[in-house]
Amino acid sequence: MRAPDPHAPSWHPRGIRVLQILSIVLMWAFLGGVVAWMVNVVQLSLSLGDALTVSVGISLVVIPVYTLVAGVLTYVFFGLQRGRRDPES
Repeated sequence: MRAPDPHAPSWHPRGIRVLQILSIVLMWAFLGGVVAWMVNVVQLSLSLGDALTVSVGISLVVIPVYTLVAGVLTYVFFGLQRGRRDPES
């Protein structure tokens, strides 16, 4: 019986690529959920006559921050993939 090669990749490159794409899709879906939640918070604040400025203020901070983080991570992912050959071809 042969010992496993310590230099062999433990994951198939296609599997890693699928997991990377899945993480980006889930990150943008999470951002969509945050935006929908913030819109709901503002609408609820309006209907209850609550402090609208606080709801809008939180929304104005949360939505751009999450969008920036999602955009930077997506840019880094695709930037690292640019010019790279597929190892299976």
